Amino acid sequence: MTAVTDAATANSDAPVLLDLPPLGAAHFARIEDKVAALMRTRADVVATQGEALLPLEACIRSAVRPGSTALNVVTGPYGETFGGWLRSCGAEVVTISAPFTGAVSPQQVADALREHPAIDFVSLVHAEAATGNTNPVAEIGAVVREHGALLMLDAVASVGAEPLLTDEWGVDLCVIGGQKAMAGPAGVSAVSVSARAWERIAANEQAPRRSYLSLLDWKERWIDGGRTALPHAPAQLEMLALEQAVDRIEAEGLDAVIARHRAAAAAMRAGVRALGGLSPYVVRDEDAAPVATTLRAPVDVDARDIVSAALAVDGSVPVQAAAGALAKEMIRVNHYGMAADRGVVLSSLAALASGMRSLGLSVREDAAVEAAEAAWVASPER
Repeated sequence: MTAVTDAATANSDAPVLLDLPPLGAAHFARIEDKVAALMRTRADVVATQGEALLPLEACIRSAVRPGSTALNVVTGPYGETFGGWLRSCGAEVVTISAPFTGAVSPQQVADALREHPAIDFVSLVHAEAATGNTNPVAEIGAVVREHGALLMLDAVASVGAEPLLTDEWGVDLCVIGGQKAMAGPAGVSAVSVSARAWERIAANEQAPRRSYLSLLDWKERWIDGGRTALPHAPAQLEMLALEQAVDRIEAEGLDAVIARHRAAAAAMRAGVRALGGLSPYVVRDEDAAPVATTLRAPVDVDARDIVSAALAVDGSVPVQAAAGALAKEMIRVNHYGMAADRGVVLSSLAALASGMRSLGLSVREDAAVEAAEAAWVASPER
């Protein structure tokens, strides 16, 4: 028996990932249609074969022309990244920065649009898992639509965790990824493109063409041809995983999936408030993202030490320190996808409590568990 056969026999319980039948154009198109239904859009949807930063950069480089004016809303690290791309496209960038303790308001956007009437592109993140906040897209979308600018939305962390009504909210470019609330793959993403956005992109001589960042390539070689011939070999495993993620959400019910995420966030925030020592970084419940809860460490205590101590107790909990300048003060607890679960929330609270006790901090673990349980049960959507 060959070494290859031996290896295959030894791993006979593993899922079969090789020698799959080809993924044809019709199946690829059906997956895009399922994603479009999840996004609540009738616009063209393109499944882009890379992590969501690929279509996000593609949207900006396609729709933003040199000499234009763009409004960039910054409520976390991804908004900061968008600003760099916008400037590299030659746009004048107007920035609204909201504290990471909350969200941007529609009035802030309206004020910026009134002060800078030349703005024709607005970039916004729906939910920032890294900072734990979420923005009121419906209200912001109405303001942007009245002004006449294009709206690009990063919905990677929000899709499946909170309502995403792409068409109703007037979102022209909406990007999602499968790896967070959808509990799917990280290596494939999707973008919806409105008719207005296609017009803007086609008129932009600087829009990428014959490039992996080109949305126009997909339109000309895929959409305009009736989606009958794929322009290149599909990322088959990732596409099939994306389809399964969407199918699983449909089987559970999108409302039920959203309810799990909201209940997890409510339980985590209630538990932390009762625990003592830590506090929610995002102050108002309505500004808190349902995919992750960020916590403020006690004064004079390094958040990284609390995370290390918690993970030493239970290395399976989705607790991590923030990145960059916030690393010393912010702790992030992820509860997205299958981790939007009562047991995961309680385990995370227990690990944090044990870790903090090991550092000599006083905590009320029983009170935290009781508060979290009560919040989970009382969550309106449960």
